[in-house]
Amino acid sequence: MELFDTHTHLDAHQFDEDRERVIDHAVQTGVTRMVNVGFNRETIPSTMKLVETYDFIYAAIGWHPQDAVFMQEGDLEWIASLCSHPKVVAIGEIGLDYYWDTSPKDVQHQVLRQQIGLARELNMPIVIHNRDAHEDIVKILREEKASEVGGIMHSFSGSWETAKLCLNMGFHLSFGGPITFKNARVPKEVLAQVPMDRLLIETDSPYLTPHPFRGKRNESANVRLVAEAAAQIKGVDLEEIAQITTQNGLERFGIV
Repeated sequence: MELFDTHTHLDAHQFDEDRERVIDHAVQTGVTRMVNVGFNRETIPSTMKLVETYDFIYAAIGWHPQDAVFMQEGDLEWIASLCSHPKVVAIGEIGLDYYWDTSPKDVQHQVLRQQIGLARELNMPIVIHNRDAHEDIVKILREEKASEVGGIMHSFSGSWETAKLCLNMGFHLSFGGPITFKNARVPKEVLAQVPMDRLLIETDSPYLTPHPFRGKRNESANVRLVAEAAAQIKGVDLEEIAQITTQNGLERFGIV
């Protein structure tokens, strides 16, 4: 059985003491591919170092909305230059975050639009971060013609109505630890309705740790717990969810 953690942050400082062990544990659990996400001036280089070290780790790089205010002239060109690397498979995570008040909304909008434009120019999928900004995310994706490249709605938390709008623009929906939470009614209801060929799973480690380890540091190995929850919600066995979501990830990211 092969599992694909389509969104992780293995370069995070939480793994500085045991990163190699964490990666080995994921492999032993059946995780055969991972996409590590670099999202600012610090994590993009550390992500690139990981993909050079491990042949089964790929990169998504972009500028996170929380850090939008720190984006400087030349950063977009820097990201564009790194996208020529064969193991950079998406631009992200990019998007809007209205929960953390770290960057003004207008700055977040501008940075998101610029990166969608870059993705269209390079014909690369995008990885969207959306926290409490469902209406504006859909509006900007439409206006910037993001459907031309599609991508992934990372850790999807919106309603089924928002999900349908994203699916219609060619996006895959990715789910993580929250679908294992007892009180997470909406993500479970949405996942139940997502077409199998548009479904992805992730950990977002070291964050969003699934039950029964909620409150502890998340790891890529825990994508198996996400797969088990998705299988239960979909009414299929674990092997089927693993096979389908892995194949979906390979196709969406263009990994041969």
